[in-house]
Amino acid sequence: MDWLTAWEIPVGKTAKVVFDWLKTDFKEFFRAFGNGIEDAIEGFSDLLQAVPALLLVAALVGLTWAIQRSWQRCLVVLLCLLFIINQGYWDKTTETLALVTFVCAICMAIGVPVGVAAAHRPRLYAAMQPVLDLMQTLPAPVYLIPFVILFGIGVVPALFASIIFVVPTSIRLTHLGVSTTPTALLEAATAFGATKKQVLWKVELPFAFPQIMAGLNQTIMLSLSMVVISAWVGAAGLGVPVVEALNRVRPDQGFEAGSVIVALAIALDRMLRVTR
Repeated sequence: MDWLTAWEIPVGKTAKVVFDWLKTDFKEFFRAFGNGIEDAIEGFSDLLQAVPALLLVAALVGLTWAIQRSWQRCLVVLLCLLFIINQGYWDKTTETLALVTFVCAICMAIGVPVGVAAAHRPRLYAAMQPVLDLMQTLPAPVYLIPFVILFGIGVVPALFASIIFVVPTSIRLTHLGVSTTPTALLEAATAFGATKKQVLWKVELPFAFPQIMAGLNQTIMLSLSMVVISAWVGAAGLGVPVVEALNRVRPDQGFEAGSVIVALAIALDRMLRVTR
């Protein structure tokens, strides 16, 4: 097998050359860009913390009622949020919420248009599938390395690593919702004189709305799964106490912080889950 390893494809060396070039020639750009994003996330986190905890809980429960119209789900959200306050993790929860909000906003802003375009162009989706598979197959910590090189430690590498890991979900579910719109609906809209834009906005997107919301739901869940990994590069939030518990071998703190992450995930899931 020596002939197979005699010449090694320079994957790692090429990556190092590219990132060294970016770091050297675009250092000021990445610093300014990273500082802007970090200030935005920290500013939103400070805004959440400035609101009294119980008032923010009431607002989130009210939002749950507006979306779900179910007192049972409102009760679950209320109990989960009160549990977080009871455990003393409210400030870290708001820091995690700020990061998750930015991740979800960017992923949905990318995923929905790309998913719609892929649904209308099967060849485009076929070409995208290997890339989407790669983005979700590579271990998440691998994504942190290049962004730490470009932006340094902090919340910015966590943001971009989460986006790369999470955005395929919103693309796939948007594609699924739009591509499965019944042909009868499309033909009826066309027969009544609807333009392509009207078909998209008045037929395809409304039909795909539950799938798009499922994409948002899964985007949130996957973002929360990145919380602990993000803490490795200095991102604030609920991942920090988990990493501290691991370093200090403290199972009590680990289970406490882990249960808070689960409670937040359940609250957000019940708040935003939409079914037909």
